[in-house]
Amino acid sequence: MKRPASLGFLGLVFLVFVPFQNSQRPLFCPCFAPLFCPLVGMPGQRWGRITEMISSPYEIALDERTSRGELWSRIDGQRLVCYACGHRCKISAGRRGICKVRFNVDGELKVPYGYVAALQCDPIEKKPFFHVTPGATALTFGMLGCDYHCGYCQNWNTSQALRDAEAQGGFSLVTSDQLVATALRYRAGVVTSSYNEPLITAEWAVEIFRKAKEHGLRTAFVSNGNATEEVLAYLRPWLDCYKVDLKSMRDKNYRQLGGRLSVVLDTIRRLHQLGIWVELVTLVVPGFNDSDEELKEAASFIASVSCDIPWHVTAFHPDYKMTDRSWTEAGQLLKAVEAGKEAGLNYIYAGNLPGAVGQQENTVCPHCATVLVSRRGYQIREDRLTGRGACPKCSMRIPGIWN
Repeated sequence: MKRPASLGFLGLVFLVFVPFQNSQRPLFCPCFAPLFCPLVGMPGQRWGRITEMISSPYEIALDERTSRGELWSRIDGQRLVCYACGHRCKISAGRRGICKVRFNVDGELKVPYGYVAALQCDPIEKKPFFHVTPGATALTFGMLGCDYHCGYCQNWNTSQALRDAEAQGGFSLVTSDQLVATALRYRAGVVTSSYNEPLITAEWAVEIFRKAKEHGLRTAFVSNGNATEEVLAYLRPWLDCYKVDLKSMRDKNYRQLGGRLSVVLDTIRRLHQLGIWVELVTLVVPGFNDSDEELKEAASFIASVSCDIPWHVTAFHPDYKMTDRSWTEAGQLLKAVEAGKEAGLNYIYAGNLPGAVGQQENTVCPHCATVLVSRRGYQIREDRLTGRGACPKCSMRIPGIWN
């Protein structure tokens, strides 16, 4: 039996994290350190014969932080299919899936378990969710790996840690009980899986979410939407809200990032049908997905599912491998907002440019135009919806999670 193919030495950095305004990148803070046990120099039982090949300490340590997966079935012999994401990888014994963190050992799928690569408390508006308990604190955790390879990823240090030798994402041991206890300690109302692609670590998220719900906490995914029917059914009992990145309306663009447009569109439709609260984000990237035609197509698609799905159009900044273009200007975001209005969408938000997009940071009643939630960046200036869920002037119900 061969171990999954070696991916090269990446090194180890073990960090835990706290909020940082206007950044999605977690920062180190020692206040969480007593909760976790670093992996440095820690011996562990290795799975089957997976370590026969010479491998880096990083890979060995990460492979030991796994458990038996639930989102797979056997094809024949020791060959299996994983359906945590839309790639539906067929994985032979000793091989990895596209995500690099789900792998086959002696005909059994091993999946990430029992660690975090990022942990942070910050406003739920940062995810972004604008129709879920405004101003709530979200404890957000992430692991390593992704099923995409987006050239502009701002969390590439964790998402590409097993694909890009320059990514130096570290990880620290933690239990699901410790994570939930941390959420309660910091009065977080929501526990969120993000920073890497949460679909490929769904089993670990569900363990955490089960315990979070025992304490009355909300749960959320921040995802690329490359899902399967099976993984959404698996998540449904434990998941309250789901943010999907609608990255483009061109399949060629999705292929460039490592996905398929049709899978993401199906995920959005299915989430709405399942009754999971969904919000969509389109990062408007100059020269990639910002044409008038494409923005109108995105708005029309969303309207075909529901005009009540919030659509966030957000500003791009150069990052990772995509540094050859300029920042998105406010005018480009407002152009997308107009496309959404023309399509009949009720809730369109322009993000990442606080104070530069007029009223497009606010939640406004589509019936009487009363400002219901006033925002600037992640700051809530006024909230007339929480605990009510309806416009105080005309009584129109506003879709979302307001309690």
